[in-house]
Amino acid sequence: MSASRAEPAAGTSAGADHRPFDDDIRLHFEAQRLYTLEARLLDEHRYADWLDLLADDLHYWAPVRTNRLRRQQSLADGAPGEVAIFDETKASLMWRIRRFDSGMAWAEDPPSRTRHLVTNIAVRADDEPGQYLADSAFLCYRNRLEREVDVYAGSRTDLLRRGADGQLLIARRTILLDQNVLLAKNISTFL
Repeated sequence: MSASRAEPAAGTSAGADHRPFDDDIRLHFEAQRLYTLEARLLDEHRYADWLDLLADDLHYWAPVRTNRLRRQQSLADGAPGEVAIFDETKASLMWRIRRFDSGMAWAEDPPSRTRHLVTNIAVRADDEPGQYLADSAFLCYRNRLEREVDVYAGSRTDLLRRGADGQLLIARRTILLDQNVLLAKNISTFL
């Protein structure tokens, strides 16, 4: 699979692929169930279990977005290799989770309370057999201490593929946040 399939080129939206959605209701339900489980695991701080939903070759990416005039919209979203909010692998996510558990992550001690909502799920076949592209919209509410409140909203495009047990795994995730300036003190929340 080429990198341009998993990650949109500069200036393209994660959901810009206009191929038809898959009519397989079972596939749609399976993707919806995956995202429901993922949200629950993240909200319950069960990060080790969340990692089991990710393929070993995961690329978890959120490009920086900028405000552009209409004529420059193709330049609004960052490209691979440029500065990004997230540019992670499964190994780097594992490292971050170990740090949470060590007590050395001051931004998560005490831990945040989060609520992940995922909607507008649309699944379509990828060019590679057994792989699917899934678009979704998300809202993540985060509260920490008495007054720290952050809300993240945006869209995601995931490459899903079957693991050895036949279950869908997230192999690539491109996150496009609706805000281009993050007002949070940190971004220790997984989206």
